Amino acid sequence: MKNLKFILVGMCFGIILIKSEVISWFRIQEMFRLQSFHMYGIIGSAIVVAMIAIVLIKRFNIKTIHQEPIVIPDKKFNWGYVYGGLIFGLGWALTGACPGPLFAQIGSGILVTTVTLLSAIAGTWVYGLLREKLPH
Repeated sequence: MKNLKFILVGMCFGIILIKSEVISWFRIQEMFRLQSFHMYGIIGSAIVVAMIAIVLIKRFNIKTIHQEPIVIPDKKFNWGYVYGGLIFGLGWALTGACPGPLFAQIGSGILVTTVTLLSAIAGTWVYGLLREKLPH
């Protein structure tokens, strides 16, 4: 019962993903074919909201609900992010799913997406095995 609030927030998030058509394979294909602004608008608005939130957190020294400071470390550029992003985007374009909407797709009855979920889990597992050998 103590995790009920997280389950409810997750269900609300899933409903929002479904109603905004973010989980729609056709919307995702439109985005990658540059035929529609719908997905770019959603992703762009999320980036703007995150930027504003980070500026507010840093400017007003906002703390967590447990009064701990929120630390956002600076990141150095690494070409691995570019390669990883390209691989992620290719997988997204081929499967029509990224990790967030993946669960909403399964929950809405698109059960073939379980193949994508199992592939994502396998890819994460392989990365965990190879992590120490990869340049970071």
